[in-house]
Amino acid sequence: MSELHGRKRRFGTHPDRLRRPRVQRISGLSVNRMVPNVLTLLALCAGMTAMRFAMGGNFVGAVFAIIVAGIFDGLDGRVARLLKSTSSFGAELDSLSDFVSFGVAPAAVLYLWTMSDLHGVGWAIVLFYAVCCALRLARFNIESENMPSAYGAPFFTGMPAPAGAGLVMVPMFLSFEWGDWLFRSPYLNAVTVTGIALLMISKVPTVSLKRIRVPHQWVVPTLLGIGVLAAFVTTAPWPTLTAIGVVYVGSIPLTIRSYYRLRRIARSRQPAPEDAPAPAPPAALSPRDQESTPAHQQHH
Repeated sequence: MSELHGRKRRFGTHPDRLRRPRVQRISGLSVNRMVPNVLTLLALCAGMTAMRFAMGGNFVGAVFAIIVAGIFDGLDGRVARLLKSTSSFGAELDSLSDFVSFGVAPAAVLYLWTMSDLHGVGWAIVLFYAVCCALRLARFNIESENMPSAYGAPFFTGMPAPAGAGLVMVPMFLSFEWGDWLFRSPYLNAVTVTGIALLMISKVPTVSLKRIRVPHQWVVPTLLGIGVLAAFVTTAPWPTLTAIGVVYVGSIPLTIRSYYRLRRIARSRQPAPEDAPAPAPPAALSPRDQESTPAHQQHH
């Protein structure tokens, strides 16, 4: 009997092997389909490089590195959809890259630039910004798994992480152009960083450029405007980037108004509860069915 039991243990399946989860491996990809992940890694490297520039005192280079990270971040998702190479691995990598490039890097740059003058309070403020950025990205990952409503599709919930990183650096843009006499004040930057951090974790709807469709008659003027904007960025980068930030913040009240208008229209098209058809009454039992029904069911 013990020999038979030993054979079962030797040739049978061990209980631990039944409970061992299967390891999910990354499927092989062609070089073209790896391009989005390469862009994501380049964005991550740009964010890390921004911190290196800031530690060396080159804050202009740090700002440019974060801007480059934003450009790569804007390209990787679109290239992935164009090449049909979206994957869970790419989504997770993109989220981690965004946290480093638009959460950790701006916080470190701002602390080294001016917030260190407030000592522990300044560190707590930039840490609060980084935590809010992480919470914003985690909430976005959860919401992206669910199908958004028809009226909520053109909007983000809260301020996106790249937009938040750009806005917290607006005082740096102004300082590079007009001097440090006001814009490098740690108190001014403390208010700016705290407000933008709260906007990132808020439920305020903000515009999503992914859902905007340009009408065919506006395609050429839009491309012309982008070319003119690129020219201004290359010749006068700091006033141009500041103007872009002001326009974005100014669009938030219009976005809120548009969101609630679309939600009101969508809810008005839904049938009211009192307008729903009433349930049909149960059909009367025939005498034959009544005879076949048990007595206790007839009583109830």
